[in-house]
Amino acid sequence: MIKTLLLTATLIAMSQTAPAESPIAIAIHGGAGTIERGNLSPAQEEAIRSALTEAIEAGHAVLHSGGSSLDAVTEAVRILEDAPQFNAGRGAVLTHEGEVELDASIMDGATLEAGAVASAQGIRHPIDAARAVMTDSPHVMLVSAGANAFARAAGLEFKDPEWFITEFRAEQLRAVQARQDASVQLSEDWFSTVGAVALDRDGNLAAATSTGGMTNKRWGRVGDSPIIGAGTFADNRSCAVSATGHGEFFIRHVVAYDICARMRHAGASLAESADAVVHGVLVEAGADGGVIAIDALGNIAMQFNTQGMYRAAIGSDGQLSVAIYGDD
Repeated sequence: MIKTLLLTATLIAMSQTAPAESPIAIAIHGGAGTIERGNLSPAQEEAIRSALTEAIEAGHAVLHSGGSSLDAVTEAVRILEDAPQFNAGRGAVLTHEGEVELDASIMDGATLEAGAVASAQGIRHPIDAARAVMTDSPHVMLVSAGANAFARAAGLEFKDPEWFITEFRAEQLRAVQARQDASVQLSEDWFSTVGAVALDRDGNLAAATSTGGMTNKRWGRVGDSPIIGAGTFADNRSCAVSATGHGEFFIRHVVAYDICARMRHAGASLAESADAVVHGVLVEAGADGGVIAIDALGNIAMQFNTQGMYRAAIGSDGQLSVAIYGDD
């Protein structure tokens, strides 16, 4: 009887002191910009919300099954790269010459290893190329023909140029070039980069970003998305960030790193850091855009200074949120 009581007491004590299951969380974005109610048809809005939901749920499923944050952000971004509603992969914006040039990056918060490609062409999933650069090369960034050659050597899937081009993007280019001097005019109304940040059961953070850049870009223009510290950053000691906005400003102000550095070195919370950079630093610089960010506790921040940002999240409580407009 005494042995039974002791065993029962021991089991109760163990159950009371057993650690709670480590949190998992994920957030994604599909770009920020001039997104007002009424600008999208019901069918367009439904397609966007559906794609965001599919991507966030796929990434979360990876985390829920014990997968890594790197696998989760890769899976989510791959789905967004295939969704023609967004400016990444199929459906990416067109250059001045009517072509598609793709940028992507990924970073591991546990090791600070990172990979990126810029001005790549024909790679169905640029995020896969960025990850291959990180895992299968001694480099961080490969560009243009070199990035294409590396991706082919890595056995990644390629598509014909026409596969990436949608009529919507073709018309968008025609409209931008008709505004004024097409040699310099860029479309700055819309920053539809895609990205993902995640926290896995092991407490590791990761971030990934992918884009087609800006409509009518030329001369090999590259924005912040493939630049570690500007458009993408992840560090287990602080946070993981994926940005979307006018890339030149995000590069100058090292936006993704700045958010994480404020947490690590100044002791600011994730929300405080993201708010200070997006609504402080960027606004003062005259820059539009936004970020998604996540910290080691599973807290999520989705800050933007535009009228809207395509975004979705599944927090540590398991609740799904999908939003488009500023007042969602």
